[in-house]
Parts: sequence; structure tokens; C-alpha cells
Amino acid sequence: MLQQEMEEMKNDFSENDNAFFLCSMSLIIFLMQCGFAFLEAGAVRSKNTTNILIKNLLDSCIAIIGYWAIGWALAFGDCPNDVIGLFVGYSQFFLANFTNYPKFFFQYVFAATSATIVSGAVAERCEFANYITYCSVISTLVYPILTHWGWHPKGWMAQGITSGVINTHYDDFAGSGVVHLCGGSISFLAAYMMGPRIGRFPEDEDEESDEILGHSVPFAALGGFILMFGFLAFNGGSMADIVKPGEGHIVALAMVNTILSGAFAALTYLIAHYLYHGKWTLLLTINACLAGMVASCAGCNKFEPWACIWVGVGAGLLYLTLSKLMVRWRIDDPLDAFAVHAGGGFWGLTSVAIIGHDGVVYAIGNTIGGATDGGDQIAQAFAQLGWQWVCALAIVTWSILWMWPIFGLLRKIGKLRVSEEVEINGLDIYKHGESAYPLHAYGHGWHDFEKAPTSNKDHIRSLPVGRKNRIMSVYPEMSLEHLASVYDRSGSVGEADQPKRLFTNQMERRKSRMIEANALSNLYLDDSEVPERKVANSKYVSLQVPTIVESAETEEEKKEEETNETSWT
Repeated sequence: MLQQEMEEMKNDFSENDNAFFLCSMSLIIFLMQCGFAFLEAGAVRSKNTTNILIKNLLDSCIAIIGYWAIGWALAFGDCPNDVIGLFVGYSQFFLANFTNYPKFFFQYVFAATSATIVSGAVAERCEFANYITYCSVISTLVYPILTHWGWHPKGWMAQGITSGVINTHYDDFAGSGVVHLCGGSISFLAAYMMGPRIGRFPEDEDEESDEILGHSVPFAALGGFILMFGFLAFNGGSMADIVKPGEGHIVALAMVNTILSGAFAALTYLIAHYLYHGKWTLLLTINACLAGMVASCAGCNKFEPWACIWVGVGAGLLYLTLSKLMVRWRIDDPLDAFAVHAGGGFWGLTSVAIIGHDGVVYAIGNTIGGATDGGDQIAQAFAQLGWQWVCALAIVTWSILWMWPIFGLLRKIGKLRVSEEVEINGLDIYKHGESAYPLHAYGHGWHDFEKAPTSNKDHIRSLPVGRKNRIMSVYPEMSLEHLASVYDRSGSVGEADQPKRLFTNQMERRKSRMIEANALSNLYLDDSEVPERKVANSKYVSLQVPTIVESAETEEEKKEEETNETSWT
């Protein structure tokens, strides 16, 4: 009796420990949504920041509803029929008769990640209805069925092919294929069908493409660091259990291999970029690091740490190649989602069959070492490599076959991409009515050239009268908005507004700035308020600073000011 109670207590502790482990890893993976948000927000222009942030927010909200209602059932629902079970699950819709919530939560954050990947590829021009559609379809249908194929015991990719000494199966520990290759493939299709952002590629194909820079490098870097942190849980948590002997060791090995692969990929790209451009790039090095971590997902549980050299260097070079090809093909992918996730995902599926413990390298090594079954090992290793490529092709084909007609339908009804006017002026104000950096939020309340008023001992502000103590009256920040309008930074869109002008060369831009500089006088009420320039000598220029609000002054103060102005240099 006592032994039975001890056994029940042991099982209870094991179940709780596994549940706590999965929930903890899931929370860290969920934080990757924050990383994607910062990375994408920093990589887009300020006028589209709110738009990209709300997309990352809704990724989590849409994915949980779709995965709860349908996605889980298609992925891991029970399937008594073995034939249907090869392709899809068909029970536990809306989590009916299901209680393993830690596993559900862990799989949900994976589904949300697969949908988030696409938003970076279509940034700054995607219609909001298009975003809601593809996010719902990916997290509810496309991704769950792929996971059933690869991760459910009855899935056709998981079962593989058995014939003689050949016994293949889909080998993807943490989702290089079903998560990242899926999201990367859809990213390529979406960027191709949507077309490049206005001004991204010159009309003359012989001219070099102009890069459209993001507005915040610190945001992008912070997002990259959060994603690196999240990948450690993404790969380590895929062990799912933690209580059995040796499982903690595998979790730690997966984390070590993940960061090593990312490091080798980052350094490889950094050196290659420096040799080619002579600059130590930050943002692209972050992307290369993420590509290395994506590649490690497939076999981080079985790689030896030295194998990360192969995984990381290969992922870095493949990311470099695909990123350059996208520019050459004139396909605009602002976040390099295709190069990072599709390139890294495919390399991961390939690497685990080459450099894993049962891979090609070990099989050849054992044969050279004199193993009696060396020929069988080589046959099995190459068969496994071939099966990995078959599965990769299936993932890409399935993803594109689902999304191509959906994107085509959205384009036909005008819901694939925003209008030219909205794209040029920005999506934040027009689509959401919320600017990420509203001009009214800036300004300290005192004129830049005025002296701050003093405070007495009772902390009651006294405002001395005089030219040097003038303050601005109501809403002093409005002057910044006036100044911004001169430089054509307004983000609002109206029926009568004209789209902002796009400059094709530096000379045209300089000419426009000279014209705008002459328009500065329009900021003042009359000619007397225009700054007056007086040349004192070849080195000094006397400048009368304009004020916005005039306060009452005595005759003596006016005379004193006139005397000071003649001597102010």
C-alpha cells in the first residue's frame, strides 16, 4: 500500500515538473513576439510603426483562437482511421475531451511564431484585411496540418519509408521545417505577389537599388536580442519532458548548440560583409545570427558542439546568398524573412542528415574506420538525407498551394496592398489613427531661446516680464508641427492631400530643400518677425531671434534691448 502511494506521488511530481517546464519554456517563446515586434518596428519607417506593432499583437490573439478551435484538432487530434491519419487529425475540436493544456500552450506559441514570420516580408504596404486573412489561415490550417505530417506518430512524414536496411523518418526536433521553412516560403510568395515598396527599386534596371532604411537601429537590435533569448527556449523546450534520466542534459545540449550555431553564422556574415563592403554591419549580422539559430532547430538535440561550425557557417553563407538574390530578383523583403527562415530552415533539415550522429559524415567515417555494416550505414544516411529533402519540398509545396489562391483572390478584390497614396504617406494615421511618434507629444513647453522662469522658496513660479523671459502662450509644441510641415513630414492623408514627392537623385532632393528653405518665412506672421541677418565682419553674423508671443515691456526695456541687439554677435 505504501509503495503504491509512493509511486502515485512520484508520478504526480513528474507530471507537475513536466507541466512547469513546458509552461516556462512557452512563456519565454511567447516573449519572442515582443522580439519580432521590436525588430520589425525598428526596420520600418516611423510612419508605419503602429501598423507593424498591431500586427505582432494580433498574431498572438488570432493564433490562439484559431488553434484552440481548429488547429489543435488538425495537428494532434486522435485519428482512429490510419489512412486519414496519415494526413490530418479530426478530433478534439475546441479542446473537447482534452486536458493536456501544457502541451497545447507550447504548440500554440509555435503556431503564433509561424504566422508572425510573414509580417516582416510584407511590411509597409500590406492591406490590413490581407494580414488578418493570412494570419488566420496559417495558424488554423496550414501550420497545424504540417505539424501533423511531421510530428504526429501517424503522420506520413513522421512514418517515412521502411524497406530492408532503409528506415527513414522526418527528423526535425524544433521546427526548422514545419515552422520556419513554412513561414519563409509564404514570405517569399507574399513579397513576390505584393510587389516592392514604392521607391525600393529604380525603374532603370542598370541603376543600383536604393535601400529604404528603418527608423530605429536600437529597436531592431533589442528585438534581435530578445529573439536570440527566445530561441534558447524554442529549441531547449522542444524536449517537452524534463524528469527522465538524461533529458536535462539534452535540453542543455540543445541550448548550447543553438547559441553556437547563431554565433558562427553571425561572425561568418560579419566578416564576409566587411570584406565586400568594408563596414561592420549590425542589423544584417543580427539576421545572420537568427538564420543560424533557425538552422539549429532541426538537430540541436543530437549535434556535437563542433558540428555547429558546419551549421552556423553554412546558414550564414546561405542567408547572404538568398538576401542578394532577392535584391537581384527585385523582390522586396524588408526583414529578409525568406532568407532567414526559409534559408535557415532548409539548411537545418539538410544538416541534421549530414552532420547528426546517424548522418552522412558519421556513416562515411564509420565505413573508413572498418565498420562491418558500413555500406548499410551509408545507404541509410543518404536515404535519410533524401527523405529530408522530400519533406522540405512537401512543406514548401503545401504552403504555396494554400496561400497562392488566397493572395490572388485578395489582389483581385483590391485587399492585397494599400493604395499608393496611403503607402507614401504612411499607414499609421490612415489605418489606425495613431501615430507612433505624435508631434504634439514633443516639446518642453518653453521656447528654445528663452530663459526658464525662476521659482521662489514656496515653489510658486514667478514669470518676470522682459524679452529674455518671454514664454510661449498656448500649445507651444505646435511650432514643431509647423516646422515639420515645411519639411513635408506630415503623416495625415486626406482627399485633397497630394502624395509626397519621391526624389530620383540627390540633385533633385537638394533643389527641393532649397525651395523649402525659402518657405521658412511663411512661419511668421509678418515681415517684422522674419530673422534679420546682419553681417558684422567675415567671421560673425548678427542674428535677431524671433519670438512667438510678445509680452508687455516698458520704454526703458525696449531701449535697452535695441542697444543690446546692435552689439550682439
